[in-house]
This record gives sequence, C-alpha cells and structure tokens, in this order.
Amino acid sequence: MIELNKTYNKNCLDTMKEMPDDFVDMTLTSPPYDNLREYKGFSFEFEKIADELYRVTKPGGVVVWVIGDATIKGSETGTSFKQALFFKEVGFNLFDTMIYAKKPRGAVGNNKTYWQTFEYMFVFSKGTPNTINLIKDRKNKESRKGDRGTKRLTDGSLKKIERAGYEEYGRRTNIWEYDVGKGHSSSDDVAFEHPAIFPEKLAKDHIVSWTNEGDLVYDCFMGSGTTAKMCMENNRNYIGSEISKEYCEIIQKRLEPLKLWEKFSG
Repeated sequence: MIELNKTYNKNCLDTMKEMPDDFVDMTLTSPPYDNLREYKGFSFEFEKIADELYRVTKPGGVVVWVIGDATIKGSETGTSFKQALFFKEVGFNLFDTMIYAKKPRGAVGNNKTYWQTFEYMFVFSKGTPNTINLIKDRKNKESRKGDRGTKRLTDGSLKKIERAGYEEYGRRTNIWEYDVGKGHSSSDDVAFEHPAIFPEKLAKDHIVSWTNEGDLVYDCFMGSGTTAKMCMENNRNYIGSEISKEYCEIIQKRLEPLKLWEKFSG
C-alpha cells in the first residue's frame, strides 16, 4: 500500500501504479517541458501521465499544471495548449486558465518580441471541484454595507430592491504575480540547487484554494520539494514522485531544518 507524506525516488508512472482509482484530492506540479532544462537527462511520457492522473484523481479533484512554452526558430512551441487539450480529451474539465506572472527578470523567448514573463497555470477538474476556497486579498475601491433602493421599470413604476454590499477585499483575478529568484521564490537557499523551482507562495495559494486540511496532494515531478513543504506547513498530506536521486537529496536537505522529516523509497 502506498504511504502518505513520502517522496518516491522513481518514475511517476510507477508511483501511480500503486495508487487505487479515485485516490488523490489534488495534483500540483510543473512538468519539464520543451527541453528548457536538462533535468539530468530524464524525460517523461506526457500522454500516459495524463491518463493516469485522471484515473487516480477523485471525482471533484483538481490538477494544477504549471507550464510555459519555449521559442524555437522564431516560433513558440504551443506545448502548453497541446497538453491542455489532451487533458480535456482524457476527461478533465478545463476549470480555469490562470497566469503565473513573474516580475521582469530571467525571461525567456524571442528578443524581437515583447518580454515574456509568464507561464500558464491550467486548473483541470474531474467534474465539478469539491473544494473552492477563493482567496480574497484584492482590495476593493470602496467597501459598503448592503442597502435598499428602488429601480424604475419600463412601465414607469418603481420596484423596491436590495443592493448587495462590498467587502473591503474581493476575490483575486486569475493572474497571480510573484517575485522570483533568491530571497523571493523560497525562504531557504538549498531549494536553488534545483534548476527550476516555482515560488512557495504559488504552491501555498493553490493548495489552500483547492483543498482542505487533511486532503491529499500529489506532485508527480517533485523537483526541489516545494509542494511537500507547503503541504506540511498547511496541514495537508502529500505524495511525491522524483526520478532524480540528486533532487531527492535536495528535498531531504530542504525539509530537515524545518523538522519536516522526509522518507524516500527506491
């Protein structure tokens, strides 16, 4: 039986083989794409992984797939869109197409185009999401309590109505901006031994948006361990897959100072 709160040093397809159907509440991951990073020479079979993710995701569960596109010979690959459409083919709903915006630094792409500073965060759901905890930290221009008023109808009569109020903070847009790099993406330096990490805040924000305490989050490309760290800090269970032994060692070093003890299995 597969164990919770553990990273498996193996191919994610082998990890998911040990999972029963309808097992995971949420998957949060950023796959290697378009050879933008070497990733120790490992590759992945996208279509098989998408099929397995559908099988192991609970009805109402969510997959957050963080991905961008490389520009090769003056043309963007479109990998992000191809993968999004395949997720729909295997049965997922495309619940939201979100943007991970980075402050202008370390951008990739064609120097003759506008500076590329974002990646997609596709939110796929297996049916209607079970959990939607929308973050409300966008300050409204004004806040007010609800009140009553009247509205003139087309026949000239007045209709009494109740108008809703505005809270001080409203739900976010689906464009999330984060500072990246040392001192921003992670609070610990060891994470940067991995070539491509996403911000801890990004992982936390998705975890609290689509899961509740005690739920199970899977990361099929655990990388530096950001998903594991944010799950442990926010009272969620996790399972990770990481095929690189070197990256598993980074995860272990990253979690040990926080006493978030990690076990590994070959």
